[in-house]
Amino acid sequence: MSVVEQYARVHITTDTDLDAPEDDAAVPVVLRYDPETDPRSVRVGLPGPHEWTFSRTLLENGLRAPVGQGDVRVWPCGRVQAVVEFHSAQGVSVVQFESKALLRFLRRTYLASAQPVAH
Repeated sequence: MSVVEQYARVHITTDTDLDAPEDDAAVPVVLRYDPETDPRSVRVGLPGPHEWTFSRTLLENGLRAPVGQGDVRVWPCGRVQAVVEFHSAQGVSVVQFESKALLRFLRRTYLASAQPVAH
């Protein structure tokens, strides 16, 4: 099984001290899935030392309807975007993705988790 890592450009709205630009510029984030370490979770790395780990199923279900678990909420935003909202003691970060980037990432995670183990 191999690690899946994918970069995406997103728009971040935040009330935290997160290292996000003040204007509406897109910033890079990294989506990561490691089936050997945690086959049920995905990670989103935001600018700076901010990384969130949450259920892959939560991300998938949030592309169709609003869902939330713990400090993470996901919901579709129109036909081509999705929002992932992260809550922490420092505040809230709202990250707007293109849905197709998240769908591509999820597809790659399912392919990676289905690969047979080499002997």
